[in-house]
Amino acid sequence: MTGQHGPGGPGEPAGTRARLRRLPVVTRLVLAVAVTMSLVLTGAAGLVYWRVKTALDQQLNDDLTAYQRGLDRAVRAGSPLPPGPSGSLKQVLDGQGHVLRSSDALPRRLLTPAELAAVAGGATIRRDIGSLLPITSGTLRLQARRVTADGQPRIVIAALRRGHRDEALRELLAQLGLASALTLIAASYVGYRTARAALRPVERYRSGAATLADGAQNTRLDVPADRDDEITRLGHTLNHMLERLEASAERERRFVADASHELRTPLTLMRAELDVALHRPRSRGELTETLRSVDTEVQRLIDLSNALLDLEELGGNAHITRFPLRLPGLVEAAVAPHLRTAERAGRALTVEVPDATVDADARWLQPAIGNLVDNALRHGDGTVRVTATAGGGRLRLRVADEGPGFPAEFLPRAFDRFARAEASRTSQGSGLGLAFVRAAAVAHGGGAYAENTADGGAVTLDLPC
Repeated sequence: MTGQHGPGGPGEPAGTRARLRRLPVVTRLVLAVAVTMSLVLTGAAGLVYWRVKTALDQQLNDDLTAYQRGLDRAVRAGSPLPPGPSGSLKQVLDGQGHVLRSSDALPRRLLTPAELAAVAGGATIRRDIGSLLPITSGTLRLQARRVTADGQPRIVIAALRRGHRDEALRELLAQLGLASALTLIAASYVGYRTARAALRPVERYRSGAATLADGAQNTRLDVPADRDDEITRLGHTLNHMLERLEASAERERRFVADASHELRTPLTLMRAELDVALHRPRSRGELTETLRSVDTEVQRLIDLSNALLDLEELGGNAHITRFPLRLPGLVEAAVAPHLRTAERAGRALTVEVPDATVDADARWLQPAIGNLVDNALRHGDGTVRVTATAGGGRLRLRVADEGPGFPAEFLPRAFDRFARAEASRTSQGSGLGLAFVRAAAVAHGGGAYAENTADGGAVTLDLPC
């Protein structure tokens, strides 16, 4: 069947890689060190063996060539054959390959018919008898050459025993194997200890994060202060993340508690009004007043729910769609719904903005400005001034009043959800107006801040435009 691979087929390497990826990191690092060191040691051992073998072979060949020359001279002169170096052997053949003279330890036939014909034709033959591994006895290196004596062709074979050379190479192989094995074990052990030491902080960080996942509070990772490596920076990053997660969880808990309280109050009032209306007969006017009270609380619930939904939607910048907007028209549209409120309260509401164009999302920026004006009218006093400057790619819009300003202890949390000042700012509102203002500013890539001036309170929007 096509598309199927048996063992050893193309699918096996992918399976091997998958199995390797499932191994612990320390194991993979040790395997990588072991494989790399094996390749390096094999290459180094091969190079050493080749150099030593080349030197030994060169020395053996030089001795063999010198011994061959002595035999050739003796055969030409018809004199007795010289003894040669230790472990040397000799054999002299006629042109048909019959042995004329030979060392006793040599077999009667050393050359094959093809080699004999090649030497008779003038070639020089050199070859080994026996192998290095497995160990064999009587290993030789021979060299055969044709010479002429008394007008007759003779084949002179010179041979040297390879025992010392082979023994030296076998000893070298054993030593290289032992040294490589010990080096590989040491390198793997060092790699293992190094990997464990390097990953120990990571395991410690993982354990700390696991305790946080189990519900532990105020968990921080133990990060050394005197280091600046990758693991240490990871620890600082995780600590920063833990701080933000803890702050986010605290804000969420506070938000749930505040939202529960804010929703409970109008629901409780509505239930009380309806209970009173149901438990005793009431006049038409009293029923109308009860329904109006219930309607007020229902509207308060609707406003609170809408504010919470708007804040949730503003949690990501993906909801911001910028368009070129005329700044005067944007501010006038935001202020217009509050002009009658200011007039009824006998307060002035002034607007001073330049004739400029800004890139913003009117869907969010306009109600944010309206919230600032409404906040100033509700909790401030005197004239409410809306001013703006645009330039250098920034829009700075400020709403100020002439009231008592913000309590000092309230300023750090002025933009928190459901935050209210303890004095005059606690009577009305849900505490979400300034939170919405900051969310709109952040969604535009800017910010908002509140301050007290010599005349009263002021809130400023600082946005890129």
